[in-house]
Amino acid sequence: MSSEIYLAGGCFWGMEKYLSLIKGVESTQVGYANGNTLFPTYGEVCRNNTGHAETVKVVYNEDVITLKELLNLYFEAIDPTSLNRQGGDVGTQYRTGIYYISDKDLPVIQQAIAELQKKYDKPVVIEVKPLINYSPAEEYHQKYLDKNPNGYCHISPELFRKAACANPMGHDS
Repeated sequence: MSSEIYLAGGCFWGMEKYLSLIKGVESTQVGYANGNTLFPTYGEVCRNNTGHAETVKVVYNEDVITLKELLNLYFEAIDPTSLNRQGGDVGTQYRTGIYYISDKDLPVIQQAIAELQKKYDKPVVIEVKPLINYSPAEEYHQKYLDKNPNGYCHISPELFRKAACANPMGHDS
């Protein structure tokens, strides 16, 4: 069964590539979530304080990967204690966030964050909210690192390899 979740983790180029490699993820799309305007441009998000987060829409197969497993892999690709900053990217558009569309996902998200917090002395600052709005980013941002293999990315190549090899729910490769 397909489900969707929206994950923000800094620059969406690398986060999209990382999430797309995970077994059970059926599709990804980069866009802008939970801002105070609809259909913003990248320039507006960068310069006009629209309140959007660079976000990846993730459609995944619950029969292959659970939301908890997906979140645990997402947590590996972010610094969950860094507010409005991931890698060299700074600003509210680069905040970490989990935006859900199904209320049944909230307890799973809250439990995953509670377990994550036990690993850190500093507070985990991942924003957790229902998805209020989402607009796909411009076409040149979609699958950016596939189109531009040497493009900027704050996620290490080692983590990409790990995502591609992850075996959720103990399924055989």
